[in-house]
Amino acid sequence: MPSLIEYIPFLIEGSLWTLSLVALGLSLGFSLGLPIALMKFYGVKLDAYIWFMRGTPLIVLLSLLYWGVFPALGVKLGPFETSVIALGLRSSAYQSQIFLSALNSVDSGQIIAARSIGMRERQVVTYVLLPQALRISLPSWSNEYAIMLKDSSICFALGVMEILTRARYISVATDSALLPYLLAGVLFFSLTHAGTGALELIYRRVRIKGTLGG
Repeated sequence: MPSLIEYIPFLIEGSLWTLSLVALGLSLGFSLGLPIALMKFYGVKLDAYIWFMRGTPLIVLLSLLYWGVFPALGVKLGPFETSVIALGLRSSAYQSQIFLSALNSVDSGQIIAARSIGMRERQVVTYVLLPQALRISLPSWSNEYAIMLKDSSICFALGVMEILTRARYISVATDSALLPYLLAGVLFFSLTHAGTGALELIYRRVRIKGTLGG
């Protein structure tokens, strides 16, 4: 029977799949969440979308897309691509709330002043709102990274070769469950700590003095 040591590179390779899921999922969530936040900031009602995405368990959303929506539309996507879309859609709802809170925390006096000197609304968003809101949102966005990293393990349900899926394969091959899953936990912990630590360093460099944590 193969020893666990032989499978360590196989398990570590799964961290690349996990990080790919998280990076792409966060990127999709950002590209959708920020516009949603801006629209809500200006009064557009998108509560139904946010309510649905936040209220639907990820495993249900994965199943709905992979076995329901995409086949019904005649779209053929693999487990990895479907997982990225599900993670991104769900994250967009949470990220929109993060960015909306950050937008609301920008001093309204600055917005009024920008408009008073003739700035168009697009310029107000580009030069006043976004530069501050994005920096203010970094701590909460760091939490979203940690949450998505852990949620990515649910993509195990579609057979994506991330950390948890590989830990299961190793446990079957070695007839031992304790160490493979323990190592998987260590990997998740390490990736969480490294990622949130890096984002904290970035926040310290770009934070706005006078704001919470600034």
